Amino acid sequence: MRMKRFPHIKVIPVVMASLLTFSLLTSCTTRAANTSSAGTSSASVTTATSSAAPTTNIAVTYDSEDEDAAWDISSASKIVLNGSSITFDGKGASVDGSKITINSSGTYVISGTLSDGQILIDAKGQTVRLVLNGAEISSSSGSPIYVKSSKKTVIILADNAKNQVTDAASYVLASGSDEPDAAIFSKSDLTINGTGSLTVNGNYMHGINCKDSLKITGGVIFVNAVGDGIRGKDCIAVKNTSITVNAKSDGMQSNNDEDTAKGFVSVENSTISITSGNDGIQAQTSILITSGDITITAGGGSVNGKTHTDNNMGNFAGGRNDAAAGGTAAAAPAATAAAADTDDTASDSMKGLKAEADITINGGTVKIDSADDSIHSNSIVQINGGTLNLMTGDDGIHANNVLEINGGETTIAKSYEGIESALITVNDGTIHVTSSDDAFNASSGSTSSTGTNQMQGGMAADENANLHINGGYITADASGDGLDSNGSIYMTGGTVLVSGPTNDGNGALDYAGSFRMTGGFLVAAGSSGMAQAPDTTSTQNAVLINLDTAQAAGTLFHIESTDGKEILTFSPAKQYNSVVLCSPDLVTGSAYKVNYGGTSTGTAVDGLYTGGTYTSGTDSTGFTVAGAVTTVGTVSGGMGQGGGGGIPGGKTRPDMSGVTPGAGQGFGGSTPAPAA
Repeated sequence: MRMKRFPHIKVIPVVMASLLTFSLLTSCTTRAANTSSAGTSSASVTTATSSAAPTTNIAVTYDSEDEDAAWDISSASKIVLNGSSITFDGKGASVDGSKITINSSGTYVISGTLSDGQILIDAKGQTVRLVLNGAEISSSSGSPIYVKSSKKTVIILADNAKNQVTDAASYVLASGSDEPDAAIFSKSDLTINGTGSLTVNGNYMHGINCKDSLKITGGVIFVNAVGDGIRGKDCIAVKNTSITVNAKSDGMQSNNDEDTAKGFVSVENSTISITSGNDGIQAQTSILITSGDITITAGGGSVNGKTHTDNNMGNFAGGRNDAAAGGTAAAAPAATAAAADTDDTASDSMKGLKAEADITINGGTVKIDSADDSIHSNSIVQINGGTLNLMTGDDGIHANNVLEINGGETTIAKSYEGIESALITVNDGTIHVTSSDDAFNASSGSTSSTGTNQMQGGMAADENANLHINGGYITADASGDGLDSNGSIYMTGGTVLVSGPTNDGNGALDYAGSFRMTGGFLVAAGSSGMAQAPDTTSTQNAVLINLDTAQAAGTLFHIESTDGKEILTFSPAKQYNSVVLCSPDLVTGSAYKVNYGGTSTGTAVDGLYTGGTYTSGTDSTGFTVAGAVTTVGTVSGGMGQGGGGGIPGGKTRPDMSGVTPGAGQGFGGSTPAPAA
């Protein structure tokens, strides 16, 4: 486990953070018009959970102008592009060579090719509709489509029409100005709709940049940009659209940092594919994904992830003994490892989804391959549904304050740490995590609370860092800790299967406070040097079994009652010599047999067998459940839980003078636990 800090983010207590974010989202909702009126569409979610999680309520409103793509050629003004000149038939606009200025409301149909010119809209307080009907517009000195002033501009992509807008690598700007800066640039509300296609080539900086609200409600859009692909300062709202972005900076960005009700991104029923040098989708406040199909490759993907320097060594305050490497305790403080994990600047942030306030996913398919975190919020992440497939060079899903999963299918196939936040709550859903360090890490980033694992058993736990599992199905394949909390773990339901770690500097379960388990099914197989089980505050019985020799990955581990009832048959994905089981089938006073190896004719899902017949391998020891925690076997040379030993192989352990073991934990020796 690593002790993470967030240097430029002030750590806010969890309750205050939740209230703050709720306030932000309420403001966002207030900004939207009455979503029950005709011509509007909204997306919202309200969720209540058992662990102080926020209530999220985000609404996006589309008015009739946003979704009306109808037009009549007989009543519209006509703009015909003739290479280096423009022909205009209608009213409300004036032509000057290869530049046309529109200064009145109305519908303007544009067709033809303009090799070097501009469509300029300067219609203060009025709504202008541009119909791109087979238009190819280029400029060598500025934005080919420039909305200088309007109440709203609507770009309609005509049926079956292919359109293209391209700017040059340099602009001629007014003295002291840095605008416009995109192939399509608007200083007022901009909507794109219709069923045709649009290709935007931003060679100067951005592809599409709207300094107000940007709504895209139709069409097939391709954006290539040397800067950001699509920018909407107040918001980007996408619905019923296909968008492909290839950008050297951010794929999509909403960046209003002056109004907490703005600066959000919403995606509904759209197909979005983003390849970005920096963040895929970035919002100053919130990201809401209601439905659709989103694919993001950020920063070159997970293969370009940064090098981590904490050596995957768990929770010693001053460093770890890496038993796998045979080394001695390191001298670097825990904060040193966190120093490399700072929040990033705009130039080096390479996350998939990134927001300051919150990220909410209600449905759809989200596939992300990112050099940095796949999903990252500086406050809250809430997953209510959908299918997530994530690969990352850092965290799979990260929230500084609150991370809640209420449903959906989440697969983190590659990560440094899988799921990380101060407060993590899993209420439902299917979650598969593969990590090179911790699979789950509840850490507030505070450096004042450093009590972690049993090596610091008597030290204070971080009361702001907790992991709650109330339901769902979880698998963790971890090279670091499986379930890790700098505070406590609470499990009331669900199924959790942990494989790993293999080194004795980490544990399949790792907590500093307590692990109270009152329901559900938990099996955790890994190394024995730092092994922990749920503690004696639990109302459901657990057993921690340490084996004399390490077993290869895939070796069956079997527990059955003395009358032959199968309690557990499990095939861990990693080498193991310690197994924790907490199950309602473990009855106080009952005796059980333990075997490893052998075969089973049952059906295995994620290594857990059901049905069939187990054929015995090697007999281990039996045990009788004595109470909430029963420890079986020995680990020599260090410390363990419940009198079960410690770091195996006589490895060097840190000086623990003056430290009192926590409840249910013990130091040193080769003290055997009670056996049947």
